[in-house]
Order: sequence, then C-alpha cells, then structure tokens
Amino acid sequence: MEELVCYCFNYTYADIESDVKENGKSTIEERVASEKKAGKCQCETKNPKGR
Repeated sequence: MEELVCYCFNYTYADIESDVKENGKSTIEERVASEKKAGKCQCETKNPKGR
C-alpha cells in the first residue's frame, strides 16, 4: 500500500504526481482546502500524527 499524504481524503504521492501530469499543477491542494472549509476534514482522528 502506498503512503498517504492526506488521510482525510486518501491522497497519495502518486495521486499528486498524476494530478500534476494531467493538469500542469496539483489541484488536490485546492480540493483539500475546499473540503476543510466545508468542515469535512478529520485530521485529528484519521492522521496518526493527530493533525
């Protein structure tokens, strides 16, 4: 299993690399920020580091 970068939304390094190849930049950061604003972030419980 590939290491997760974002535990809330299950993004991996490979996801970010693919996103950059497809879009010329990563749009994942924008999506995560939008979801966080919507209150859908659960870093405190899903991320082993608790953040």
